[in-house]
Amino acid sequence: MNIPGGSSAVSIDETCVNTIRTLCIDAVQKANSGHPGTPMAMAPVVYTLWQDFLRFDPDDPIWPNRDRFVLSSGHASTLLYSMLHLTGIKSVNQKYERLGTPTVSIDDLKGFRQLDSKCPGHPEYHWTSGVETTTGPLGQGIATSVGMAIGANWLGKHFNRPGYSLFDYGIYALTLQLTSASALVRPRSSTMGGSQPANAAYPLREPGRSLRNFVAADHTAGRHRRTTSIEQTVRLAGGVTPR
Repeated sequence: MNIPGGSSAVSIDETCVNTIRTLCIDAVQKANSGHPGTPMAMAPVVYTLWQDFLRFDPDDPIWPNRDRFVLSSGHASTLLYSMLHLTGIKSVNQKYERLGTPTVSIDDLKGFRQLDSKCPGHPEYHWTSGVETTTGPLGQGIATSVGMAIGANWLGKHFNRPGYSLFDYGIYALTLQLTSASALVRPRSSTMGGSQPANAAYPLREPGRSLRNFVAADHTAGRHRRTTSIEQTVRLAGGVTPR
């Protein structure tokens, strides 16, 4: 879809991606602290993921069958906060009661990395609604996501019935090449390969690669199997398809 205006027209998708990027760099600039590079580079991937793949309800952030997004690259936290703001995710209190107010407002973004901010330097579970797990230490997010995927499969096997699925949600974890090579992740990758869950996808950013030469890591074969997509901004591996 293009906005009328001749050859200089900008697609609505480009506008959305640039809005995400702008929110990220403005938050980092105001705090005079943080990492703008990864949010700017991965904005098209995350936008495509949330727009075309992720199944969630902004008004019900604790819906049990929602897809989970894990930002294993916790230093790129402004990317997650911007998406929570733009998609209108609502907040819950400490008792998981729905409050109906935005989990991340524009003022929260302005307070990025400040004391008591809802937008800390790394995402923190139970502090900001919509953050599925605390990430920051190298490999913590992707390692946790393996357990989340296995847990989702367990729920499906025990509670789903023919023609009626209570649990069929997917796990999406954004990671980096350095994170995937860490000692914490490698044994979890082996666990993932052995259990072969088809409900997990891992967009992987590699330094030096263009955004359209996107690399995904598919653990269902028991090891990282690389696939590239030139036609799309993002292709998700692991048997997960757009909903």
